[in-house]
Amino acid sequence: MPYFCDEPTVLSFSGGRTSAYMLFQAIQAHGGELPSYVKVCFANTGKEMLQTLEFVEECAINWGVDITWLEYTGKKSYKVTDYNNASTNGEPFDQLTTDKSYLPNMVARFCTSELKVLTIDRYMKDHGYDEYQTMVGIRADEPRRVAKMRSKENYLVPLADEKISKKDIYNFWQENYFDLNMPNRGGINDFGNCDLCFLKGGSLKLSIIEQYPEKADWWISQEKKINGLFRSDQASYEQMKIIATDQGGFDFGNDETIPCFCGD
Repeated sequence: MPYFCDEPTVLSFSGGRTSAYMLFQAIQAHGGELPSYVKVCFANTGKEMLQTLEFVEECAINWGVDITWLEYTGKKSYKVTDYNNASTNGEPFDQLTTDKSYLPNMVARFCTSELKVLTIDRYMKDHGYDEYQTMVGIRADEPRRVAKMRSKENYLVPLADEKISKKDIYNFWQENYFDLNMPNRGGINDFGNCDLCFLKGGSLKLSIIEQYPEKADWWISQEKKINGLFRSDQASYEQMKIIATDQGGFDFGNDETIPCFCGD
């Protein structure tokens, strides 16, 4: 049973449909209740879509599972929070760029490692788990990501083991009694969890800004604070906001969104 854990494990919950499906299956594999040595952690960057935060809380309530909300608060520090007190204006992310004095980019994607991976690791070690497994929601139809995780020690990819595809995720949520309040295009949420993540393709970011122009402001402020760009191969966020709100249309071609640990 790939979802069953007989040793300390952290289930890394991104707040998306795929990792929520994994969480549900893990709960079922343990007879409806996770053992105390299995922790479910959601690391909030402060830039998640509000629908993501609502969905995390719905999963906890509807499935009766304890989800620990974590936030980066500075170098090697974090805090435990909850749905009602979670940051929603990028505070953890802003603290990270202040600490680093430069922006994450295509080469140094430290936002994922610091805000999520290391924050969860610090929490686990502070709670007596110096050694533990990490369960991540990566599907079988994401072979490169699967291979990367399999190469790491103590990482579990049960969805890949079960040959779960985005079609399976789509079908599950179509039949479920609650769902993430964001587009479900064949099991994929195009918007992702982190609202204007620099790994997203330019066209997707412009589409999001066109619908939610205010979401560009935080990213604009970060580029101005550091006096740099998240990506040198795309327009600045300030330029993208001008383009997206110009009513003239835009076309970035088939630029690709690059997946990361934050979303699923």
